[in-house]
Amino acid sequence: MPLVHRVLPPQPVESVEEYVTRRGGRGLEAAVHVDPDTLIAEVEASGLRGRGGAGFPTGRKWRTVRDNASDVLATTVVVNGAEGEPGSFKDRTLMRMDPYAVVEGALIAARAVGAPSVVFGLKRAFVTEISRLRAAIVDIKREGWAAGIDLTVFEGPDEYLYGEETALLETIDGRYPFPRIAPPFRRGVTEVVEHADDVGSGSGLSGHVEMAVPGGETGAPPTLVDNVETMANIPRIIARGADWFRTEGTAESPGTIVCTVTGSTRRAGVGEVLMGTPLREVLDLVGGGPRRGHRIRAVLPGVSSAVIPEHLLDTPCSYESMASIGSGLGCGAFLVFDEEDDLAAVAAGVSRFLAVESCGQCTPCKRDGIDLSNALTRVSRSAASSRDLAEIRRLADTVSEGARCSLGLQHEALVKSLVTAFGDDFQAHVDGRARAVDPTLIAELRDISGDEAVFYARQAQKQPDWTYGAEDSGKWPAERLDEHRAPQPLED
Repeated sequence: MPLVHRVLPPQPVESVEEYVTRRGGRGLEAAVHVDPDTLIAEVEASGLRGRGGAGFPTGRKWRTVRDNASDVLATTVVVNGAEGEPGSFKDRTLMRMDPYAVVEGALIAARAVGAPSVVFGLKRAFVTEISRLRAAIVDIKREGWAAGIDLTVFEGPDEYLYGEETALLETIDGRYPFPRIAPPFRRGVTEVVEHADDVGSGSGLSGHVEMAVPGGETGAPPTLVDNVETMANIPRIIARGADWFRTEGTAESPGTIVCTVTGSTRRAGVGEVLMGTPLREVLDLVGGGPRRGHRIRAVLPGVSSAVIPEHLLDTPCSYESMASIGSGLGCGAFLVFDEEDDLAAVAAGVSRFLAVESCGQCTPCKRDGIDLSNALTRVSRSAASSRDLAEIRRLADTVSEGARCSLGLQHEALVKSLVTAFGDDFQAHVDGRARAVDPTLIAELRDISGDEAVFYARQAQKQPDWTYGAEDSGKWPAERLDEHRAPQPLED
């Protein structure tokens, strides 16, 4: 089965005129002739699920936002382009190849939920993508497609949590990327806070935790947050219909997904496949398959779900199939490891990434995460005992306690799955049967150049307090950073 090109074109779309010749603009043209409920019903019928990782039904999210509109402040649409999942480069590829579809999808979403403004949240480091997106916005405004809707590109920091949708909203609103408890469709980009004491009052939490109520009685506007790839699917669904969208994929996961493959494969790459394509075939299509003379031992779906061992590589890439094996599809980012990779070192690298990127609002997530990372590092360096292995299992059970976002849950799922599936890799270090190795670098992708993945190498120097100095301050980000001061994006 070949790669497909529903949302990821084989060649870049260089102008709005070219976009129109490729059937672009038809979704928005159709949208202006129907009412918002009709638009939402079509998206619901399509079965489109969010491509940012969680797979939440897009139409249900749109309807919830519409039903909870505020009488005081306007709804906002936010497009989450703050891609930072290790191993993922699909959103940046989409913005490089066809930013017009992303903007058109966002404009349709704005009409559906009654939003007069759209914010595209990207990282400041995404220079190419920001340039392409801004150029597309200029073209689209010139054509009159955005009449009555304000389009803004927001440039944020490099933190992993900036991509978590409530943390994204916090950052757009001028604070640091600390996840809040209130779901974004109940509390929008413009916070309504009467006093400074209202912020995390009595909880020791840095994020705003007040929740709006249905109908917007508090005056808090709901916000629709959808991923770049999700938005790129919208124009064709509205132009061609839900039934057309469902002609590919599975009943529960219709359509296609844009996947990134990196690691121990013949090449790194990004490609679009039909939902339901076996993972092994995805690795062949996008990454060229295993390195010559090697076999794949394990695949990580970013750092979001349990490891997928070799004997499960024929699992279809769909939300339901990945869930059935105890893992997840995530955002289609697949980190591949073969028999030359030490899975204990991989676990140490994953654990360090998540411990460092934790904001520290939830004590177990940060404290137990750091302890877990340190224990796994001792194992990979063959400086651990059986007591350390027992401590790793204990900490994996506690790291997610009271978690306000998914990071702690990810930490638990990944470490438990790696220790369970590849226990001998860990025991070999304890027994002295494996040579000492440093943790595998797990970091955001900066680019895919040719067939090579380029990683954010500076991740290895990042401290748990989110600085890059030689010494960690001992303060967690939520303690150290002033939430009322706008965050400064980091330099690579």
